[in-house]
Amino acid sequence: MQPLLLLATLTVLVGVTLTVPAKEKRVHHQRDLSDHAHDDSDGYKYDHEAFLGKEEAKTFDQLSPEESKERLGKIVSRIDGDKDGFVSHVELHNWIKHRQRKYIEENVDKHWKEYDQNKDGKIAWEEYKNTTYGYYLGEEFDDVDDKTSYKSMLKRDERRFKVADRDGDLIATRQEFTAFLHPEDYDHMKDVIIQETMEDIDKNGDGKIGLEEYIGDMFTPDDGESEPDWVLTEKKHFTEIRDMNKDGFLDASEVAQWILPGEIDHADNEAKHLILETDTDKDGQLSHDEIMERVDELKISTITDYGLLVLGEHDEL
Repeated sequence: MQPLLLLATLTVLVGVTLTVPAKEKRVHHQRDLSDHAHDDSDGYKYDHEAFLGKEEAKTFDQLSPEESKERLGKIVSRIDGDKDGFVSHVELHNWIKHRQRKYIEENVDKHWKEYDQNKDGKIAWEEYKNTTYGYYLGEEFDDVDDKTSYKSMLKRDERRFKVADRDGDLIATRQEFTAFLHPEDYDHMKDVIIQETMEDIDKNGDGKIGLEEYIGDMFTPDDGESEPDWVLTEKKHFTEIRDMNKDGFLDASEVAQWILPGEIDHADNEAKHLILETDTDKDGQLSHDEIMERVDELKISTITDYGLLVLGEHDEL
């Protein structure tokens, strides 16, 4: 079995047209609503994934437009908590938050079954270590091509596990294991996120991040390839924004300001954005017809790429 790579989650800001590819961003506020860039000029994939959820994206696109519209109508009915025929900002905000929580719960469930070997409702460090690295531990990684990397991963996982393990017994409850898998959602995990980020980017190990290291983490040009515009923008951000004390480097505190700049409510921003884009009569809320009209305009197949909600089979949704 391949080791679970528990690297810091790469996320993007909501409501901003990005110049940097989404996969290159390291901002952690909270787990992002979508892996896509939030750029309506290049499609609406972010909005659809935020609205319908990440993990339910496997087969919705196989439905006909009629079937997709029928399912979406049922979803809208669920979002409309007070059943007044309209989706308010509060209702949409709550729905998106629900989808966020659901994603995390399902992700933890998937890994929980794999790592709770003795089925006692907890996951000990030894269980996690043996399940993830057991094949290699007996030989001390001697049969692994990059054994230094594997040893580093093991050390890093152990450190993160111990920080998540609040009572220090090396046995993770479900909440502690959730903090281990999703550290960006827990205040007491912020230091380990910063430490991991520093280790990832600080290639020369001097305890700080220079401009070349900062850009190198995002972009490595092929032979003869010129730098794209977003790299020039990031260099400017490094100098003018990230490097707060203007010493030419990012220290841990500056990295913290960069990747953990404070609580931004992604769900709230996305709810506002969806209403702004979909509320044709500008009454501050969405009617069933407004949502369906927007679906027709964007084509059902685009929306349905990002959400299989099997209503009837999964009523908890």
